[in-house]
Amino acid sequence: MPWVALLLPLPWLLRRILPPAPGSAPGLYFPDTARLQGLDTNPLARARRPARTLMLWLIWCLLLAAASGPRWLGEEISLPASGRDLMLAVDISASMETADLELNGRPADRLQVVKAVAGEFLQRREGDRVGLILFGSSAHLQAPLSFDRITVGKLLEEAEIGFAGRNTAIGDALAIAVKRLRERPEGSRVLILMTDGANTAGEIPPREAADLAARSGLRIYTIGIGAESMELPGLLGGMFGARRINPSADLDEETLRYIANRGGGRYFRARDRQELEAIYAELDRLEPVAQEAEARRPMHSLAHWPLGLGFLASVGMALAGLYARRTRETVMPA
Repeated sequence: MPWVALLLPLPWLLRRILPPAPGSAPGLYFPDTARLQGLDTNPLARARRPARTLMLWLIWCLLLAAASGPRWLGEEISLPASGRDLMLAVDISASMETADLELNGRPADRLQVVKAVAGEFLQRREGDRVGLILFGSSAHLQAPLSFDRITVGKLLEEAEIGFAGRNTAIGDALAIAVKRLRERPEGSRVLILMTDGANTAGEIPPREAADLAARSGLRIYTIGIGAESMELPGLLGGMFGARRINPSADLDEETLRYIANRGGGRYFRARDRQELEAIYAELDRLEPVAQEAEARRPMHSLAHWPLGLGFLASVGMALAGLYARRTRETVMPA
């Protein structure tokens, strides 16, 4: 910020404009004033005055240098020149806590399985920009598009059911994806939407959002999650009244197919972890789309150097002032 240099004469201007501080009568009377006046005419004492003024100006200049925000530009770093702009939209509504799947041989809820499989998928997408949308009763951009797959994977792992409400806003999630991907190169925009239910919340109907996505050139893959059979225990530890149900009865496959077809993608059905892994293996075969190469130069702030030097100079002045004060007290008459 070059304009900071305009503040350089500020102390001199204030000294000229502001009136001097009012004097005060001495609190003590010293009879040997001649000796004290001699101290004031000491050549060493007189020499300290311009040195002190010079030091104050030096500290002021160092503070201005720090305020100007000096930076060091590093060597140019080339970013991947090909890949997809890939956004994951993950359902975290209440139904995702249904424990009708397995993970490592143990019963697990749907969100746990999605975290495990989608997290591995993210780490394989080297060269892609990836982002994350979480949706329940409302939809939220959890991670914007970036090459930082590790951070996006961590944010997915930290997602919890109910963070965005307990209903399902599929249309709002689609709308956010369209908004975030529309500025990216055409042909590289991909959305993978995972849900286990039907649209029960939000301001935008899913089909209307799908039409908007189709007009923006967004390719959409939808995944319906959840087993088709689950046994519920009955009374007395399951001895009486045990029954088998379809925990995915609320899954709106017709709408998910419509969204995928309008988006030029496909609809997949994941009834267990193995099917979900197979789906992501197929999605892994997406061909990268050539994009304009990008290069960046990292910036490192240097403001701490002048700030540190100013602090050391201030400490030095304070110590010099204490030393001068002790010297005067030593030569004073008893």
